[in-house]
Amino acid sequence: MSTDKQILIKDKFCLTIDEASEYFNIGEKKLRQLVSEHLDSGFVIQNGVKVLIKRKRFESFLDDLSSL
Repeated sequence: MSTDKQILIKDKFCLTIDEASEYFNIGEKKLRQLVSEHLDSGFVIQNGVKVLIKRKRFESFLDDLSSL
């Protein structure tokens, strides 16, 4: 018996680049640029080559910006 339990993007702690692009309505290329420029900002987690974005910290980061 298989139970496919889907967690909504709004409930996830970390988002992939694809999920973050959809959630924040920011292009993948722009997100990758932001991640590479702000690796020490506290919203980026690297798991090998996979990049994850801490959703709430990234929201706070975006709140402080006036433009991207």
